[in-house]
Amino acid sequence: MSYTGPDFDPPQPRRSRRGPLTVALAALVPGALLGWAVYAVVGGGSGDDDPKASASADASPSVSSRAPSTAKPSPEPSDTKPSASAGSGSPSASASAPPASGPLKGKVVVIDPGHNPGNFRHTAEINRQVDIGTNRKECDTTGTSTNDGYSEAKFTLDVAHRMRALLEAQGATVELTQDADRPFGPCVDERARIGNRAKADAVVSIHADGSGAGNRGFHVILPGAVNAGAADTRAIVGPSRDLGERIAGNFVRATGSAPSNYVGGGTGLVTRKDLGGLNLSTVPKVFIECGNMRDSKDAAQLTSGAWRQKAAQGISDGIVSFLRG
Repeated sequence: MSYTGPDFDPPQPRRSRRGPLTVALAALVPGALLGWAVYAVVGGGSGDDDPKASASADASPSVSSRAPSTAKPSPEPSDTKPSASAGSGSPSASASAPPASGPLKGKVVVIDPGHNPGNFRHTAEINRQVDIGTNRKECDTTGTSTNDGYSEAKFTLDVAHRMRALLEAQGATVELTQDADRPFGPCVDERARIGNRAKADAVVSIHADGSGAGNRGFHVILPGAVNAGAADTRAIVGPSRDLGERIAGNFVRATGSAPSNYVGGGTGLVTRKDLGGLNLSTVPKVFIECGNMRDSKDAAQLTSGAWRQKAAQGISDGIVSFLRG
């Protein structure tokens, strides 16, 4: 997902927090980060080069990444069949199948696949302003795409299906905010309400970035402390950070991907106060940008069904770790 749109304006300048964030992630997942370093040295996966970021950690993306892609989405690659089929769901959300017995029985997880595949047909509707607590922003955006036209909306829904299958197998009740079962949306404020209404134990919003070529890697976005208007995140900041750190560590282990080289100071963690999906949440919630669709090397991973299964496994493992304490 590009850093433009309802939940992704360019972050405002802030004082560096690299030290504390690096310590936090390194303390949690030293084995994972060490494993990635070895992986990079021997030439595997995303560690086969060490590009320098063309902008600072808080810089705005290139102009090309600011505008929603006008390219028509290409057909789904041949290896992209999700592990679970799309449910019919309600206009607002797609509910899980009856939970199986397992370690997560009784736990509720909401997965928020960023952007709806039909958004591009409803530009007027998704451009309307909604209240995000601290100000007003557009309902949603179309999301971004790879240079070959594989859309972020297809990517996020595919990963969400794979995660749903993995989490249901452990007994969790899983709800999707959308399952391509509505013409567009839901808007960012409604996405937050779906998690709140479900009294979710964890909510994860799945995305892929649309930054400039050479910007690579994943990052997890955590809610900052906000108390303004309808937004009050103070109670969820701590548990959301715990959730985000566990997802980041397990994502490294499962995919071999490096933390972002353009935001987060190498920690894979970024704190934001301008996102309606986080500001309006009353339950632990994070966003994950799984990679940069506009970089050819990241795009090669994002369009691979085998890699998306690893991504789903890593995110799910982080959720499981958080829920089991």
